[in-house]
Order: sequence, then structure tokens, then C-alpha cells
Amino acid sequence: MSSREISESIVRQSLKSVFGFDHFRGAQEAIVQTVLGGDDALVLMPTGGGKSLCYQLPAVVLDGCAIVVSPLIALMHDQVSALEALGVAANFLNSSQGREEQTEVESALAADRLKLLYVAPERLTTPHFLSLLDPLYERGKISLFAIDEAHCVSQWGHEFREEYLALEMLGTRFANVTRIALTATADPATRVEIRERLGLQEAREFVSSFDRPNIHYSVAERRGEKQQLLAFLQSHEGEAGIVYCISRKRVEETAAWLVTEGFTALAYHAGLDQSVRRKNQDRFLREDGVIMVATIAFGMGIDKPDVRFVAHLDLPKTIENYYQETGRAGRDGDPAFAWMVYGLADVVKQMHFIEGSEAPDAFKTLQRDRLDRLLALAETTECRRRTLLDYFGETQQIGYRCMACDNCNDPPESIDAKREAQMFLSAVARTDQRFGVAYIIDVLRGADTERVRNRGHASLSVYGIGKAHPDTFWRAIARQLIARGAIFSDRNDYNAVKMTEAARAFLRGEETFTLRAESIHTERAAQRGASPKSKVDKQKNDALAALSPDAQARFQQLRSWRSAKAGELSVPAFVIFADSTLRALAERCPQTQDELLQVSGIGQAKAASYGREVLHVLAGSSR
Repeated sequence: MSSREISESIVRQSLKSVFGFDHFRGAQEAIVQTVLGGDDALVLMPTGGGKSLCYQLPAVVLDGCAIVVSPLIALMHDQVSALEALGVAANFLNSSQGREEQTEVESALAADRLKLLYVAPERLTTPHFLSLLDPLYERGKISLFAIDEAHCVSQWGHEFREEYLALEMLGTRFANVTRIALTATADPATRVEIRERLGLQEAREFVSSFDRPNIHYSVAERRGEKQQLLAFLQSHEGEAGIVYCISRKRVEETAAWLVTEGFTALAYHAGLDQSVRRKNQDRFLREDGVIMVATIAFGMGIDKPDVRFVAHLDLPKTIENYYQETGRAGRDGDPAFAWMVYGLADVVKQMHFIEGSEAPDAFKTLQRDRLDRLLALAETTECRRRTLLDYFGETQQIGYRCMACDNCNDPPESIDAKREAQMFLSAVARTDQRFGVAYIIDVLRGADTERVRNRGHASLSVYGIGKAHPDTFWRAIARQLIARGAIFSDRNDYNAVKMTEAARAFLRGEETFTLRAESIHTERAAQRGASPKSKVDKQKNDALAALSPDAQARFQQLRSWRSAKAGELSVPAFVIFADSTLRALAERCPQTQDELLQVSGIGQAKAASYGREVLHVLAGSSR
């Protein structure tokens, strides 16, 4: 059916009968109508916002097959499994298939038996695959091109895939086919790059709010991170989550330690054997309550909606990284938590990475600014959500309080630390810029050590002038001075602290310099990061509390059935039904197939596949 022949009633009928939804969310309807109208679209929508529906629904109602560019095999498998559960003819082509299976998929494509086909960008641009598409194009049987994870086209982005650059040719070789590019995160500069590199200058842009109101944000200075992490995990017992670490060694050590603490924890990083990575990923997707400890090699393409928390034991590289990684929690819209600890060493490592890269100076400047913005998010005394949204161009009014971050629930005090910043810089200058942060702090605090005495620094005017403040306070000062470009740790000179030209403004008192007061109060700072009672906590408690005791029992029985069914079919549990659908079933307790179809998330295919078993579970739980 051509786009001109598709009425609004047909679209809404498919939305309900295939996907099980009565209504569109946010900008979904406008995006779907744009694609059905034959116009290109650039879609920025947060994880969990329903991006997939924006191309899957048009693919279902249009003639021909939609070609979906997807960067990861795992994502293709999960998307296709979910579509097949909906009764949609979908498949993928990737290296996990043998030649015979690939030939069968290619035959189905040529015979117009597929509505969606998922491929990686490097396969799509091969002469062989293009030769499969050419005859379909001539017959008008390519319904659209969907380019998922479009931020991968950004050459200076955090998940750059060189193969994405070749996708620009789609607009010329298949000029009459609509294209839709989608991503969950892209700052204004990245959006421009996506348009330019994909040839989407005329595409209509849809930017949904970057706010994830179901996620609670919490950041704390690193002070005994194992105990801090345990305190956080105590309120998430039995829940699935991800713990990000900066190195492979740290991943393996943390996963092993969590196992000794009684958690079901698995490791994931690029250095593990592929079969081990796949096994661990499958367990994370299919089992309840698994914690994945991982480097950033794990994440993109993990389509698990019921991840209840994401924890960072190290500072991410940018706010974009942080937003995308934390966005893997709560994709189902239920309450979720983003928790992070960080310290001075994180900032030093990030600066070393930037300065040591072979990138152009302009890009290094951009990365320094991004690190500065990330540190501002970590150390702000204002609402964290406001700072996060401001980065993506969503300005909130002054004094905005989300009541779903640690700063809103437990407001920290701030102090003017301009004078202390001058003290630190003076100590760097008077010790001839030859020593690291720890030594500078020893001098400021008047430490009576052999190193300080032997170098004669106990006689300096700066010796002991900072003894009123603890070591943690001065590390916070150093952290901000590094992030703001006033000093740097010279790795070519044993990490000696060196001043830059920008330090002059701080020394003259021309720059503002505020600090979280808790940098002084060690005990309170160490406690921050455990989930405080917040709006998100209330939502979490209310979700099940809204169910009667009988309904809660039905919900647990439905979860047990779903888990067994998922194991039987070798698919993730969420492919069968989301938790929100199970709660609706438990609450409404339908007795017939027609009543099942009134529950959001249940279309005709799922009612036909699972309806009899669901009704049996509900009938048994009501006896």
C-alpha cells in the first residue's frame, strides 16, 4: 500500500492490532505521518521513548520491505525476536548466520516476504547486497531506510563507526526512498554532523525532550567506593543493573568481588573470548536480577527494558556518554537509578587521554569543554537534571527542582573557595611546578614529612596555610582547577602539576570559584549516593503498592510463567510481555481473549500466541 492510500484509521488500527497500543506517545504520530508522507526525518528521542515504533509502524503498513541499519548483532536479534512475537515478518543478515541461512533470508527479501530486514552498515554497502536492493527499488518494494544509532556517523563521537560514513549514498542511489535517522543522544554539533554526513540536510527534525523523569540521578565523591557501592545496591536487591568501570582489570575484580558479596554478577569487556561475552550477555538479557560489570564495550544495542540501575565507578568521558549509558536504565518507563562516584584521578586520566591523542587541536578544545561540562554536572550544587538538560539545549527556569536527584532531595551547601584556589596555585608556583597534587597538598596542610623537610619547603610562606581543610577538600580544589584549564598534570614530568596561562585569572581573583561544602564534611560526603527517598523512589514503591495483595500475587505468578516461557523459546522475557503489561493483567484479571486485547501491550499476535496460557495462569491464581 502506498503512503497516499494510507488513512489515519489504518495507521491507528495497526498500532493497536499489531503493537497493542491505543495511543501514540509524544512525537511518534507526527514522525510516523512524516515518513508515510514520503519525507525524510531526523529523530532524537531518549532511550525508552519509542524510537523503534517510528519506523516499524510505517514498515508494517507500507508496501515492500524496510531496510534497517543497525550496528550490533545483539540488537538485531532482539529487535527481530520482538517483531516476530508481534506477527511481523522480520529478519536480519549478519555474520552469526551460515551461508545457507543467509541465502534463505535473501530469497525471502527478493520474493517480497519480509516487512523489515536488519543489516549492519558494512553489509549494506557491499556490491552483493546493493545488487539485491536494486531490483526491489525498481519495483518500488523498498518502503524506507531506517538508520538506527545515527550518532555513530559522528567522526569525533564516542561510538563512531566508519562504515556509517558510506550511508550517504542511499540518498542518491535510492533517491525516491524515504530515510529516517534515529538516535537517543546528540548535542547540536553532532546533529549538524549527522545531517551533513548522511545527506539529510532537508530532513524534518524531531527533538523530543531529553528528560528521563523516571531516572533518579546521584553523584558522590569517591571515598571507599566498595562500601559506597554496597550501600547503593542494598536498595536494589534482586534487580538487574549495570556497573561501568574504566578498565578490563577493574571490571573483572569488581565482578568477582560482587559475587563474594552474594550478588549474581558477570563481567563483560572486549578482552574476553567472544563466546564468554555472548554467554554473559544472554544471561543478563534472559535472567532476572543479574548485574553486569562492564566497560563501555557493553551497552549499545542492549535492548533490555527492565534494567533498574546503572552505576559508574569511574567518570565517563562526556555528558553524552553519561546520558547514553545511564539511559540504559528504565527503558520501560518504570523507576530507575543512575549512581556514580568519581575522584581527582578520573579527571587527570581524562585530561591525559585528551592531550595524548592525535586529534586536531580544535577537537581537543571541544573535548576539554565537554570534560568541563561533565565535571560541572558532578560538582554542581543545583539540580542535576537541570544541568544535564541544559547541555542538550533544554533550558530550565532558575531554581528548577526535579525532586529526583540527590541535590534536590538532600541539597548541599556551597562555599566561595576563590581564596583557597589562589592558595593552591601559589603553592604550585612556589614549589617550582615540579611536584604532584599529593605533595602540593602536603605543603598546604603543613605535613611534617621527610620529603618536605629535605626540600626546604617547610619554610615557604604557603607551608601550612591550608591546614584548616582536609585532604579531600584540597583534592576537590585541584580537580576543578584541572577541569577549568588552570593547571594540568604533566605525565612527561612524573605527573608534576603545571600552571597554564589561564591560572593568572584565578590568581588575580578574576574568576569565580565555588565548592561543595561537603568536600569538608567527609562523613556526609561518603553517605551521598545511596538512594535517598525521592520522587522516583515513591514511584517505585507506588507501582506495586497500587496493586491489591491478590493482584500482587497474580503479578508474581505471571512473572514466573513469563520467565519459564522465555527460557522455553530462548528469548528475553521482555519480548513476551513488559512488566507494565503484566501489572495491567494482574490488576484487570481478564477472563477472555477479547478482554486480553483491551490490555495495553497485547496485540492480536501476542493474544494468539500466549493468550490461552495467560488466561490459565490468571484463572489458577484466582482460585
